[in-house]
Amino acid sequence: MAAEGKVTVTGASGTQYEFEVYPWGTSFKPLGGVYLVLKKKLLADYDLLYIGQTGDLSERFDNHHKADCFNRNGKTHIAIRLEESEQRRLNIETDLIRNYKTSCNDQ
Repeated sequence: MAAEGKVTVTGASGTQYEFEVYPWGTSFKPLGGVYLVLKKKLLADYDLLYIGQTGDLSERFDNHHKADCFNRNGKTHIAIRLEESEQRRLNIETDLIRNYKTSCNDQ
């Protein structure tokens, strides 16, 4: 399925990261990436609910350990940024978590 659009988020470092946005439930190939769980607001705006990373985007997000939080907060979309390097994924995830207070990341 084609992406619905793109979002750009900024880490605590000031680095900007671009993600492709897909409807919740989209199936992905088993590739590594950083992901954002989103709730669509009016037009193209989104609330950022969760920031995470995985070595396999094909794993079902409905079985995610924070799925209850995603559901409570009305998740509608997932945004992904492909990144093969685990260390790079962890660095991006940390940079973003330091800059955003989300509903579902442990603060």
